[in-house]
Amino acid sequence: MPSHRISKKRRRISMAVAGVAVLAGGAFAAEAATATTVTRPAPKIYTGHVFDTCTAPSLTTMKGWYSSSVYHGAAVYVGGKNRGCAQPNLTASWVKAVSATGWKLVPLYVGAQPPCQTSANPEKMTAANATSLAVTDANDAVAKEAALGMKAGSPVYLDMEYFDPKNTSCVNTVLSYIRSFDKTVKAKGYWSGFYGFSNSSAAVVAAATNRTDLPEILWYARYDDVYSTTTGFPYASTLYTGHRRGHQYAVNKKVTHTGGTLTIDRNAWDAPVAIVGS
Repeated sequence: MPSHRISKKRRRISMAVAGVAVLAGGAFAAEAATATTVTRPAPKIYTGHVFDTCTAPSLTTMKGWYSSSVYHGAAVYVGGKNRGCAQPNLTASWVKAVSATGWKLVPLYVGAQPPCQTSANPEKMTAANATSLAVTDANDAVAKEAALGMKAGSPVYLDMEYFDPKNTSCVNTVLSYIRSFDKTVKAKGYWSGFYGFSNSSAAVVAAATNRTDLPEILWYARYDDVYSTTTGFPYASTLYTGHRRGHQYAVNKKVTHTGGTLTIDRNAWDAPVAIVGS
């Protein structure tokens, strides 16, 4: 995950056209009708530059950056007991205002972390409570998004920190949590996304042979300074095709545009974003 998540102290295609957002069709539309007992709206897809930073910036900064930078997408931390920063700006009115400006928002939820993780986080899962805790967290994530005006059809990106992918018992517990979280999110009419390191949490998701209730969208951290969701994709090329990928390719970059200076992580994006408004 980005260095500013959970603890600031831990580190834990170039494109020829500007980013655009459209409602998805094809496979996503088919899944909207068949994947769950709840009919989910088709997701809204954004392709372009996304930044994420720990605290949602002020409306003034967001308006300035929209007009003067390549970024038209921004990730925001909507909740979770392991969320690392206060969010004084992140309100329903802020979401409405930045969306009206043109921003596409990527909602992150910092859920329970793996039992084998070495850091001290407020919420960790165990083998015994992974499934039930995930239901609680998923319901909270959806409620947090809904309260911000992010409607059904929006994604929920579950944020998972680094852990040892060779620890079999830990992997099994994490996958139990992820499956339960995603099943709950989908039943609420939202799409299940996942953020993780390409050599750890995201790798575990990509390598799982049983694909039942795994994330439908993968946002992977691979710091190769390549703005692409295809070049250098670290898993089978058949995985997460059809507007289902985000790539965090650089972290902790101090960037200045109209409206102010932010320390950001940089992402190439071709995946669902929040649906806001009528």
